[in-house]
Amino acid sequence: MPIRASMIDSDWVQIAIADNGVGIAECIRSKLFDPFFTTKSVGKGTGLGLSISYQIVTEKLGGKIEFHSTVGQGTKFIIQIPVRQLNGVST
Repeated sequence: MPIRASMIDSDWVQIAIADNGVGIAECIRSKLFDPFFTTKSVGKGTGLGLSISYQIVTEKLGGKIEFHSTVGQGTKFIIQIPVRQLNGVST
């Protein structure tokens, strides 16, 4: 199940994205959505992707984003977005 989209109920849509990679170490999980956080070496990446994704999902769309990870087995991101947006725009 790498990517799955579903209706939670009449008000919410859920998108789950999973991988079977190395997982996310416990010591960096709390920093994952921080701006400019990266595990890459200097000059190899800015670390903006998850921070911007979090901001779009939570602030712009009024949704939720979370993840579950097991080191050595992979990570699953779960995005939940309301069908009707806070600003009146529908998805």
